[in-house]
Amino acid sequence: MKACFSQATKCYRLWPKNRNESKYSKTEKLKSNNMRNTKNRIMKYVIVLFVLITCSHANGQSLTKRVLFLGNSYTWSNDLPQMVADVANSTGDNLVFDSYAPGGYTLQGHSTNPTSLAKIAIGNWDYVVLQEQSQFPSFPISQVKTGIFPYAHFLDSVINAENPCGETVFYMTWGRKNGDAFNCASWPPVCTYLGMDSLLNLRYRIMADSNNAILSPVGAVWKYIRQNFPSIELYESDESHPSVAGTYAAACCFYTTLFRKDPTAITFNTTLSNSDAANIRTAAKLIVYNNLMNWHIGEYDPLANFTYSISNDNHVAFSNSSLNATNFNWNFGDGETSSSDNPTHSYLTAGKYITQLIAHKCGISDTIFQTIDITIPNGVNEINQTNNINMYPNPTTTFLNVKYDFLNKTTYQIVNITGQEVQTGTINNSNKQIDVSTLSEGIYFLQLFDNNNSLGQQKFVKSTK
Repeated sequence: MKACFSQATKCYRLWPKNRNESKYSKTEKLKSNNMRNTKNRIMKYVIVLFVLITCSHANGQSLTKRVLFLGNSYTWSNDLPQMVADVANSTGDNLVFDSYAPGGYTLQGHSTNPTSLAKIAIGNWDYVVLQEQSQFPSFPISQVKTGIFPYAHFLDSVINAENPCGETVFYMTWGRKNGDAFNCASWPPVCTYLGMDSLLNLRYRIMADSNNAILSPVGAVWKYIRQNFPSIELYESDESHPSVAGTYAAACCFYTTLFRKDPTAITFNTTLSNSDAANIRTAAKLIVYNNLMNWHIGEYDPLANFTYSISNDNHVAFSNSSLNATNFNWNFGDGETSSSDNPTHSYLTAGKYITQLIAHKCGISDTIFQTIDITIPNGVNEINQTNNINMYPNPTTTFLNVKYDFLNKTTYQIVNITGQEVQTGTINNSNKQIDVSTLSEGIYFLQLFDNNNSLGQQKFVKSTK
């Protein structure tokens, strides 16, 4: 049996009635739950990011976002992109946008359309919004797997290639007011609003999860409004397309998704009453703003993190475990810095050093601090030392005077804290002074040899003060 979209001419074959959809539904839900469990395991890593995002929005900073909308009539009805811009302007923010939304268009259509691809290739988009045909994602999974998922992935790949700092946003749409009457007979799960809406919600989540993309959960906001503010009419008379109130709900959802700000700050009401507009903004806040991570909003921002290990000579090796970052800035707390991914650093004196790591990507950064406790007890790395060898002054700035009774000319070697030889020479009873003025500030070891036999070693500190 075939069913045709009411807004398009292309037909898609549905499963016959005797095929068992419930078997797939359980499997699909299990896969989705597994994805969700994986996401929950990393929540402890993103909680700091969430707090930073939330706090950053409280300062009222004006933002500008560049957004491309690719969709169909659900996007151009009531000019959704312009309404998002109007909503943003009312809060002091700015939306620079373009759109391409032919009626009944699919992601497959956009994937080969020269206009769609050219608009993506313009680049420098902060976000590219993808909206599938209104019914197709609620169809049996066999059709969705072959007719939607590959093209969603292809478009996401093009977006990432052309916009290295951009993100894909999937526009989660809504179930029809009383279900999909056109396909109900051949596909019973879409016979009701709740049945159709739940399938749309699930399939859009899968698209976002599998492409590491963001969701703009307009359908979820609509569902909340239907349940809590039933007097607000979200549909046009065709029970499919959005009314002005429906588009306003979508605009508030997109504003929250793109700007990550509280939609209750919006003052633009379009043609709605104050009470209806306020209730819609409340719905967007409760569903989207209060649950940003549920929709992957901010999940792919840089997240700074690192571990470290300290060797016996206080040589610290840092292991960078940051996520989603491309470059890094380290401050070791002793005046030294680094931009390496995984630096090493030697601390010269004992103390507690607050090490800072800033992880960056595309103008967004995240910062973490850890305290490094450095102890330099007497006798560290003093293997083969002898009490008969003494040096002064220690620390020294220019010369080391060695107190030792030599039998003849003795050779010496100075190595740094990593074991690298930095200076050699000879001393004897008439000349027991070693010039170390050219050495850099740090910890060193003086080793003495007589006829290649080690006399021992002593540690000293070269200072510049």
